[in-house]
Amino acid sequence: MNPPRASIEKLSERMIAKTIDHSLLRPELDDAFVEDGCRLAAAYDVASVCVRPVDVRRAAGFLADTDVAVGTTIGFPHGNHQTATKVAEARAALAEGATELDMVLQIGALKSGRDLDVGADIGAVVEVAHSAGAIVKVIFENAYLTDDEKVRACHLSEAAGADFVKTSTGFASSGATHDDLRLMRANVSPRVQVKAAGGVRTLDDLLAVMALGVTRIGATQTKAIIDDFRARKVGGTQVTVAASDSEGY
Repeated sequence: MNPPRASIEKLSERMIAKTIDHSLLRPELDDAFVEDGCRLAAAYDVASVCVRPVDVRRAAGFLADTDVAVGTTIGFPHGNHQTATKVAEARAALAEGATELDMVLQIGALKSGRDLDVGADIGAVVEVAHSAGAIVKVIFENAYLTDDEKVRACHLSEAAGADFVKTSTGFASSGATHDDLRLMRANVSPRVQVKAAGGVRTLDDLLAVMALGVTRIGATQTKAIIDDFRARKVGGTQVTVAASDSEGY
């Protein structure tokens, strides 16, 4: 069921688009698919593309004259890389043009109660990113965590200086849930933003998580979401962009 029209009318297309990190992370995506995804992201003026580390340099070239940031993943998708490896990944990505880093925390360490190790791991990536003017989103992979572990992850991420906390990679058994988003929003200060990833596929899904305080989503259905917004706006016109929507969290 569509939300009340008033809720749509309070938002601009730019406000919707700038919540979206267009995701291009599936392992089988070929070069043409990634290029098409970058062109779609530029056409819809989203917040960022999130590409695989190997694609950062090319994505930065495609998006050089746009307002779309280039993001990539660190320690993806399981988070169990050594901290030195994550730092090296971060440095390489920043050198190739990334300005947003979505890093997976050390899931096993968090579950083992090694909070100091988790915080140090996040802090090392944050230090490298912030020194280059980039931001860090910490991925929890909530499907594997208890509520207590999610709360601890929120506190550790904020203490380490992270800019966002993020629900999931999209590769686990479940993604963003409303309960998790409420919990995460309640356990970080207003300085830290919340990103939902995994399962936000429609405009109604996006509006629902925005109402919970989410300011970014990882999306594969970017075109469908924004086209739906255009169609619902009073006096809006449905616009088709000649690029295939891209899949992969």
